[in-house]
Amino acid sequence: MTVTIIGAGLGGLVLARVLHVHGIAATVYEADASPQARTQGGQLDIHQHNGQLALEAAGLLDEFRAHIHAGAEATRVLDRHGRVLLDRPDDGTGGRPEILRGDLRRILIDALPAGTVRWGHRVTAVRPVGGARHQVTFADGTTTTTELLVGADGAWSRVRPLLTGAQPEYYGASFVETYLFEADERHAATARAVGAGAMMAVEPGQGIQAHREAGGVLHTYVALTRPLDWFADFDTARIAAEFEGWAPELTALITEGDTAPVLRPLHALPVGHRWDPVPGVTLLGDAAHLQPPNGEGANLAMFDGAELARAIAADPVTALAGYEDAMFARSTEEAVEARRDFEIIFGAKTPQSVVELFGA
Repeated sequence: MTVTIIGAGLGGLVLARVLHVHGIAATVYEADASPQARTQGGQLDIHQHNGQLALEAAGLLDEFRAHIHAGAEATRVLDRHGRVLLDRPDDGTGGRPEILRGDLRRILIDALPAGTVRWGHRVTAVRPVGGARHQVTFADGTTTTTELLVGADGAWSRVRPLLTGAQPEYYGASFVETYLFEADERHAATARAVGAGAMMAVEPGQGIQAHREAGGVLHTYVALTRPLDWFADFDTARIAAEFEGWAPELTALITEGDTAPVLRPLHALPVGHRWDPVPGVTLLGDAAHLQPPNGEGANLAMFDGAELARAIAADPVTALAGYEDAMFARSTEEAVEARRDFEIIFGAKTPQSVVELFGA
């Protein structure tokens, strides 16, 4: 059986790797021209009950552990004045070690046979061609035909329309991403406020969240609950104005950023999103169950990939039905939790609700 995976994100790569462990070849097509074509985001907390299980199935737990950012599970909650409401150190018992997304992606790519990932292949069309087979067309005009097509291509999946007409909808909030480099030397007060791991300073509808990364890097996501058109032609000054009166060590994460601010609108698929089975095609990760961010997205995608690979290895004929039934139940539960978490962090009762969440 030919297996074609669209998207070389973490979920698609785990799928290819676990299939390889079971002696099954797959080809991954990725729009990016190379693994270095763009930055891969910040740190991820990899959870014991899903992400780490996926890496175990991939035989890569040791490589993962070698790249963990020690101490990064520390968590701080501040108020707008910089007063510490919660300070939970990383004592090594948290079970959610942190790793840079780029490092984890590189581990997975390096664990695949040469040529498994075909870079620079942007999908422009997919269509059924009979007998559960599908043809994929790329921007350069080339095509490939496969017996099993897996959409691991994220929120705006080109594969999803084969299964469902559902599209992500704006969730009512956006993140603005910035970085501070050499923070301990150049922004000492801000570095102290962030601490050793993650920091959240939140009020209803908005917040400043930052994470310490290796090398004195502070990676920030500024959250604002606003209509999407509010962000048209936004700039640093407009974002900073929404935090007037906040402690300068916190607003420096916005105003002193060493990179141009990047808008990250939040979208989600409906809770309980599912589809009727279609022979020869399925989805995983955000393509299947995009939800508000709460630290589970990458973990779910990797677990999807591992579970799908194991199902294929066990019985290719029944693999998709069994995988999808379990994935629908799992992702629905997680989507409900993601919305609950978002309300806890940015809803009317924050920051006390956040203190209670992380202090439990």
